[in-house]
Amino acid sequence: MRGGLAWLLAGGAIGAAVTVLVLNSESEPEYAGGYDSVDRAARKTFGWGVKQRAAGKVGGVVGAVKEGFGRATGDEDLEAEGTVDRVAGKVKDIAGEVGTAAAQTIHDLNR
Repeated sequence: MRGGLAWLLAGGAIGAAVTVLVLNSESEPEYAGGYDSVDRAARKTFGWGVKQRAAGKVGGVVGAVKEGFGRATGDEDLEAEGTVDRVAGKVKDIAGEVGTAAAQTIHDLNR
């Protein structure tokens, strides 16, 4: 049981580190030309997409850790909760990808 708790804490620490790195290294693309309000919309959409991707990655890691810990301890409820968290993380990651692609499309149309 103690080994499982160590893995759970390690997974949480990794998730927190990934979040800090992604959110602090967020760089907005440099958009030049076109209308300023459209550029602002592209930047906002890009930022939203990056945040969703970070939340998705962290949710996926936490879900995988919960799933593994539940499987290791025989706790089916925790394993199922981990699976749900992992899938929800993947959905957020995909939504973030769509957001960043939309930002690029807005920028391209504004040239």
